[in-house]
Amino acid sequence: QVQLSESGGGSVQAGGSRRLSCSVSGVSDSRFSMAWCRKAPGKERAGGAAADGVGAGRTYYADSVKGRFTISRDNVKHTLTMEMNSLTPEDSALYYCAQDSAYWLVDPLSGALYRHWGQGIQVTVSS
Repeated sequence: QVQLSESGGGSVQAGGSRRLSCSVSGVSDSRFSMAWCRKAPGKERAGGAAADGVGAGRTYYADSVKGRFTISRDNVKHTLTMEMNSLTPEDSALYYCAQDSAYWLVDPLSGALYRHWGQGIQVTVSS
């Protein structure tokens, strides 16, 4: 059974940084896709960043986080880390780690394509 566990959430001031980590268990290899999605109050869940299961993992970013967020995956430890920089209050959201056994998804930033989800972790950015 695939399980995801997120860590690293909390509060940060605007302009600051935060690192989120997601650990995946119940997988036998690293050829799967992963993503960080987020849901802000009053908004729909949106994909933020993703890494597919091709080689070391090709990365994809939503325009809203491109240049500020960086994801990386450790295929030995089965973890996905997201470094978030230059945070703004608009980045405040519940962040979810997602995983799917497909090594490539037609739209890696579409949360609807991921089968397994973490519990979610809150990130709050104050101005």
